[in-house]
Amino acid sequence: MSKNLSVLTEAAIFAALAMALSMLPDFASWFTPSFGTIPLLLFSLRRGLKPGLLAGLSWGLLHFLLSRVYYLSLPQVFIEYVLAFLVMGLAGFFAPSFKAALKKGHKSQAIKIATLAAFTAILVRYLFHFWAGILFWSDYAPEGMSPIIYSLSVNGTAGLLTLAFSLLVILPLVHLQPRFFLTD
Repeated sequence: MSKNLSVLTEAAIFAALAMALSMLPDFASWFTPSFGTIPLLLFSLRRGLKPGLLAGLSWGLLHFLLSRVYYLSLPQVFIEYVLAFLVMGLAGFFAPSFKAALKKGHKSQAIKIATLAAFTAILVRYLFHFWAGILFWSDYAPEGMSPIIYSLSVNGTAGLLTLAFSLLVILPLVHLQPRFFLTD
């Protein structure tokens, strides 16, 4: 199998795994972490920016195929299911320096880079959700609550929980199984 086909196949598998984890029952309504983020971050750190963006976009599009889209308007759907999931691949921007640190045996440096990669991708994703919350979901805010505060509380909490759970998986994996990320 060619390397490109192998990467595409792996992207599809990680996107499908992300979608499967997204289907776990919510345990706190709007404040539930996005467990599907974890495989996307792992894949992006393993394969880099372009494959990571592809996997993120694929994950977002799978929501349409499986009827898991909450539709208010076309712009809202584009922001929350195309752009927000696409940017999860931004973690792949950090893959070259992350892999270089691992190859040199600098695990503490690799852990810092992986943390920064996860933080960046999750922050950008939840910024899209934050803006969508203000623009499209403000009618759902409790009466008298600012749409900004409402969106920040909902999306900020979900983003922080997503980051915490992601790091609970990624950081031990970096420490215990660095070869997972070294594909070259």
